[in-house]
Amino acid sequence: MKRTIISLIGAAAALGAVTGVAAVTAPDGPRDAAPKGASRLPVERSALLCPPPTSSEVGDTAYTAFTPKAAGGKAGAKGTAGLLPAQAGGKQQDGKGPQAAGAQPVAPLKEAGKPVTVATDKAGAPALVGSADGALAPGWTVQQTTSVAAGSGRGLLGLTCAAPDTDFWFPGVSTDKDRQDYVHLTNPDTTPAVVDLDLRGKEGSLKSASGENITVPPHSTVPVLLSTLTGTPTPDAALHVIAREGRVGASVQAADAKLGGDWLPAAADPAPGAVLPGIPADATSVRLVAVAPGRSDADLTVRLATPNGLITPAGVETLHVKSGMTASVDLKDVTKGEAGSLVLTPADGSGAPVAAALRVVRGKGDKQETAFIPAARPVGQRATAADNRDKGSTLSLVAPEKGKDAKVTVTASAGSEGGEPVSKTYTVKGGSTLAVEPPRPQGLKGSYALTVEPAAGTGPVYAARTLALPQGGLPAFTVQTLPDDRGTVVVPTAGEDLSLLTE
Repeated sequence: MKRTIISLIGAAAALGAVTGVAAVTAPDGPRDAAPKGASRLPVERSALLCPPPTSSEVGDTAYTAFTPKAAGGKAGAKGTAGLLPAQAGGKQQDGKGPQAAGAQPVAPLKEAGKPVTVATDKAGAPALVGSADGALAPGWTVQQTTSVAAGSGRGLLGLTCAAPDTDFWFPGVSTDKDRQDYVHLTNPDTTPAVVDLDLRGKEGSLKSASGENITVPPHSTVPVLLSTLTGTPTPDAALHVIAREGRVGASVQAADAKLGGDWLPAAADPAPGAVLPGIPADATSVRLVAVAPGRSDADLTVRLATPNGLITPAGVETLHVKSGMTASVDLKDVTKGEAGSLVLTPADGSGAPVAAALRVVRGKGDKQETAFIPAARPVGQRATAADNRDKGSTLSLVAPEKGKDAKVTVTASAGSEGGEPVSKTYTVKGGSTLAVEPPRPQGLKGSYALTVEPAAGTGPVYAARTLALPQGGLPAFTVQTLPDDRGTVVVPTAGEDLSLLTE
């Protein structure tokens, strides 16, 4: 009987553990129905980390937080959502040291379906560590948008604050003389995290003892300048961040002396293919960087999903990526005045995994501005983009598989200061990109959020949002991909099993 009681307790504990994991995991794949014997439930807790926005004295940052309103949700359902400043675990950019205790939450939500926006012009504003629970946890999204008026990295820097994890790939980083790339490591937990940084170039790993055993104290952030990890200036590199102990949030801030700057988020996990959505129609330069982290070389077929279908970019039919190394190619003004998305597929059938990202430039001469598009995860059940303005937002929807059309419903939320939600349905032809000005709330005041929901049984779809906020003659912009917002998780269905009562 003692064994029976332990078995029953173990079964209950296992189910409880699965439910608890809903706080930090969710599907990255297509929007398949829950497996037989399982159900899809809203997550009960979400965690997000926002890196320090800027050290510039001429920078302004807006934080926009949003949780989608659940269909059929319970009236009066309660929850909390907010962010708190992290301490400086390394050298604080403004030299002022740790933040004071007792700080008030940043952008706390009071209800689902309506975004909250707060702004700061403080140089050296801290990293933020946040969580949401209850009715505000499913799909909780925070956008950090910074406008820098002058200096290296000037322009518009946008980032969707990310969940903590243990493994990240950042293709497209650089330690070249014109770039200053910092990786910001933030620890949300009460125990230290230990992180290794591995830089890869076209000749393989750039070994550096200074990238090993980096300690990130609890509730703290540590910035690392990538050029300090190697004595060789290396453009078109890839950074691998591995948390050997604990977990961290990781994002790269790239600043170019001539081309402005933006955040480079982590790419989707290495896979045999990749989709990089949302290249602006007026892009003047597009550069692809890919890394093959496995033991096999990767040969990729390169296609551009245009509004009219898949085409091969001129002179770039395939890309060969050697094992453990990076490869890059200049696609120039590949979109030729039409919005597009890059689709990479295995060329040799071997299926060697790759991670990839694009550097996209708009403008000419001394009026150029940069953004990055990492390989994206599919929309899945639902994707969310916070901080959309009355003007300047473009939504790109990509159905990468020829013959598999995607039907998508896009909903504009209420505005942060007023306005009523509006929805619109789009059909994306298989193998194409559809770029649209998204719907805006009726009577919009303030900023608003977008949710993207594919119809049941639709083909796979990927999405990205471009936010363009010109600064004089500078075409300042930023691009965020829209992966599944991790609002639900698959939980096994529990049932009676009388075999637990027998030995």
